[in-house]
Amino acid sequence: MGGSLALALKGKCGAIVGIDNDQHTLELARQQHIVDRVDNDPARLLPETNVVILAVPVPEILVLLEQLPSIMPNPCIVIDVGSTKEQICEAMAQLPERFSLIGGHPICGKEKLTLANADRTLYHDAPFILSPLERTSPRALSAAQQIIEAIGATTVFLDAAEHDLALAATSHLPYLLSSALIRATPDDASGFIGPGFKSASRLAGTSSSVMLGVLQSNRKNVTEAVVRFRAALDEFEIALTAGDDCRLKTLLDQAASRYAELMSAQ
Repeated sequence: MGGSLALALKGKCGAIVGIDNDQHTLELARQQHIVDRVDNDPARLLPETNVVILAVPVPEILVLLEQLPSIMPNPCIVIDVGSTKEQICEAMAQLPERFSLIGGHPICGKEKLTLANADRTLYHDAPFILSPLERTSPRALSAAQQIIEAIGATTVFLDAAEHDLALAATSHLPYLLSSALIRATPDDASGFIGPGFKSASRLAGTSSSVMLGVLQSNRKNVTEAVVRFRAALDEFEIALTAGDDCRLKTLLDQAASRYAELMSAQ
């Protein structure tokens, strides 16, 4: 996400600096001139910046927010792109007043991580959710909106709690379903995988290093989404077990109709 953001912003701001603790990532960023400067130590580069974007897994965002006051002595704007918002926004609210803060989450991404898979078009036409804090300044809001416009995304405002509730159903649950589908698939079925299975199971390829923190930080909402899904799946199981094809058809038709409604709202 961070690499794609840097590529999308290249040439559209004064300078871009990149910070990562992986040496291979730093070398790749240098070789491909993705950013103007790179380092593995935030304390060496952050004091030169006026906007900090946290594009790391949720647990690391929380750690960085805790460390930021000692690393960054100057006033600056801080934006994150984490997949959950409540815990992050709560942590942001604890920072000293010199920080102008706003929560963010672009609704896009890939299951393949690392800078090698960065894509400058990743954010094009994607909704980019902003979750302002009570203390979010007009300056921080303006900067976030300018960044969103520069990368070709669309601003959507959503309260942090509402964000986590919605994304539990549309992002975090689908990851678990994809993972469960893979776990339930017999080894001898590997030669019969078509486009439907590939699209349904794609998210299982996402690294747990990213998704574990997402699930941990949205545990209650995701658990409730799992319960709703299990109830819906149980209805299909009951109809199949009973040989109730009429009920089975009704369930399938209801799903098709609901799918059309959801897609038309895009």
